[in-house]
Amino acid sequence: MSPSNFHDSWLRSLLKTLSWRLSATATTVVLVYWITGEMSLAFAAGSLELFLKMVLYLGHERLWDRLSFGRVSRKPAVLWFTGLSGAGKSTLAKAVEAALEKENTSVAWLDGDVTRKFLPSTGFSREARDQNVLKAGFIARMLEKHGVTVVASYISPYRATRDQVRAMCANFIEIHVATPLEVCEQRDVKGLYARARAGEIKQFTGIDDPYEAPHMAEIVIDTASEDLNTAVARILAYLRKPPKAPLLSANPVKTTAAALLAGTAPNTNEE
Repeated sequence: MSPSNFHDSWLRSLLKTLSWRLSATATTVVLVYWITGEMSLAFAAGSLELFLKMVLYLGHERLWDRLSFGRVSRKPAVLWFTGLSGAGKSTLAKAVEAALEKENTSVAWLDGDVTRKFLPSTGFSREARDQNVLKAGFIARMLEKHGVTVVASYISPYRATRDQVRAMCANFIEIHVATPLEVCEQRDVKGLYARARAGEIKQFTGIDDPYEAPHMAEIVIDTASEDLNTAVARILAYLRKPPKAPLLSANPVKTTAAALLAGTAPNTNEE
C-alpha cells in the first residue's frame, strides 16, 4: 500500500526553497560580477535576492499546498479479477498494483490464496466459497471507503455472489480474466486440474463445479491472446477515463456487514 493523500511538511518546503534559491542565487552572483566586475556588489545583489525570493517562494509554496484548486485525484475503486484457476488473475492483479503504486495511488491487493492461508478452515463448498468471497468483498468495501483502491483476485465462480460484492462497493470494476479452460490446464504447474479430472479433488471450478462467467464485466481479458503489459495498460486507461454510463450488474443484492460477519447473508445463488 502506498500513500496518496499527503502534503509537504514545513521542513521539506523549507529545504526545497533553499536548494532552489541557492542555485538561482549563484547564477545571479555570476551574472552581476560578469557585468560589473565588482565581487562585493555581486554578493550583495545575490544575498538580497536570496532573502527576498526565498521568503516569497516559501509563502507561495505553502499557500498552494493548502489549496485544492486544480488538484486531480483518482476516485478509489475495487478492481475485481475473476476467472478460472490458472487464468492469470494474480499475475495481472500484482502488475496493476505495481503500476498504481508507481503513480502514487493508495492501493491494496487481496488474493484468494492469501486469504485462505489466514483462514485455513475455509472450505470449498458453494456456501463456503460464497462466504469467503463476501468477506473479501466487505474488506474491499471498507478499504475503498477510506480512499484505497483495491485490487482483488478471486476465482469467485458464482455470478450472484459477485453481484453482491458489486452492490457493496461504490466503484466496482469487474475484470473477467477469460482465459480458456484448456490454456489454464496447460499452465497448471501444481497439477490441480489433472487431480480434479482423476477424481482426487472434488468441487474443482471448471471441472466438476461450475464457473459462471460475467454477463456485464467492465473489462474482459484473455491472457492467452493479450500480453501482460497491454492488459495492464488497458486497465489503467479504463481507470483514468471510465465510460460515462458504467455497466451495472442486473439485480444487485445489498448485504449488511453484520450479515456477512454472522454468516447469514441472503442466499441468492443461481442453481
